[in-house]
Amino acid sequence: MLDDTIAAIATPLGQGGLAVIRISGDKAMETGDALFVPASKSSTRLDKAKTHTLHYGHIVRDGKQLDEVIISVMKAPATFTREDVVEISCHGGIRSTKAVLDAVLGAGARLALPGEFTKRAFIHGRIDLAQAEAVADLIHARTDLALSAANEQLAGKLSQRINTLRDDLMQVLAHVEAHIDFPDEDI
Repeated sequence: MLDDTIAAIATPLGQGGLAVIRISGDKAMETGDALFVPASKSSTRLDKAKTHTLHYGHIVRDGKQLDEVIISVMKAPATFTREDVVEISCHGGIRSTKAVLDAVLGAGARLALPGEFTKRAFIHGRIDLAQAEAVADLIHARTDLALSAANEQLAGKLSQRINTLRDDLMQVLAHVEAHIDFPDEDI
């Protein structure tokens, strides 16, 4: 499933000023290019755009303009998933967001499963398991202390402590095994 392109609404569902639809995978740029019409005629295709840039225009499907958008272009490996990523910032109405998502899915992306962007970041080595769990903790944090702990875990501090403890235990284990294997030696 890692060779397909996935998409999902990355912001909470409901009415709001903005909604973000994230597309990730080998064909993220191609999917975005199939729908995006830049406002400026001098704009380049998304796959030719510089990484980490914003582009203003419209999402168009079957000749019909669906929404006015800003598109973020982020090229691998400098992304959360370490894949090419396109994020479409559109208006946050329920119908307009669904129309843009449907257009993205119609252009070849598959609807992402819950947590699949984080799963891809883990599989591609961008984050470890503790950091992947921290993403959920960060999203669900209800207090400043929980938020701070989740941010530290996401930054890798828990993993660093675990790795240090693991290294210390491995040294102790090596000494114990050496004493068992060579009891007469002064190790």
